[in-house]
Amino acid sequence: MELKELRKQSAPDLNEQLLELRREQFNLRMQKGAGNQAQTHHFKRVRREIAQIKTLLTAKPAAGK
Repeated sequence: MELKELRKQSAPDLNEQLLELRREQFNLRMQKGAGNQAQTHHFKRVRREIAQIKTLLTAKPAAGK
């Protein structure tokens, strides 16, 4: 998802999306362990999106002060 779109979302929406990404990351790890993972670029995408959301979540309360 684009960073511009993430900035428009509220904190509860970002937390929900973070949970979904964590689940996806877990599923990717399980696929990798089973030897079923063919598209390894998904790992990097999910890690990057998790980092972006966590950064926005820490910045949002500071922006309100």
